[in-house]
Amino acid sequence: MSGKNLVWHQATVSREARQRQNGHKSAIVWFTGLSGSGKSTLAHAVEDRLHKIGCRTFVLDGDNVRHGLCSDLTFSNRDREENIRRVGEAAKLFLEGGVIVLTAFISPFRSDRERVRNLVLHGDFMEVFCKCSLEICERRDVKGMYKKAREGKIPEFTGISSPYEEPLNPELSLETGNLSVEESVSRVIDMLTERGVINIPS
Repeated sequence: MSGKNLVWHQATVSREARQRQNGHKSAIVWFTGLSGSGKSTLAHAVEDRLHKIGCRTFVLDGDNVRHGLCSDLTFSNRDREENIRRVGEAAKLFLEGGVIVLTAFISPFRSDRERVRNLVLHGDFMEVFCKCSLEICERRDVKGMYKKAREGKIPEFTGISSPYEEPLNPELSLETGNLSVEESVSRVIDMLTERGVINIPS
């Protein structure tokens, strides 16, 4: 079916109504960083903290998405761009559903992350840079991916044979090579509180 024959169907239940029912606003929290920088660990730890205070949440994780939604994609630059495009559109649906969606993707290119940011209203997208040295990321690499990349067995591996473009103005930058998971979680929770997404009684 041609796109010009498609009509956007306006939901009966609005995002605002869902947010009121949930007792918090919805948002996209986009964790980015090198493989091994702690993105997935942190996203799931933040979700656990939010869940315990009654928030509606969901984590979109890089490996999990590539098992299903993006199983047809390779790791070429073009397919990485498409991978992030699909994730961005999925995150936007969760946002409209009143959910705090947390994403854990290397998402190495600034242009791809900015494209997702531009899908939603100002303030809905919060980029969290998991800043961690390549040395520490390699030390944490239990799967041996960096070793394989250095041996040339994995082409276009971010940080080795493919570039990672650090965020220029992330909403939050975390030194995940030095901070504990608990410290990082607290800083993300503080960010969400300061930006009015959640309201934690003092």
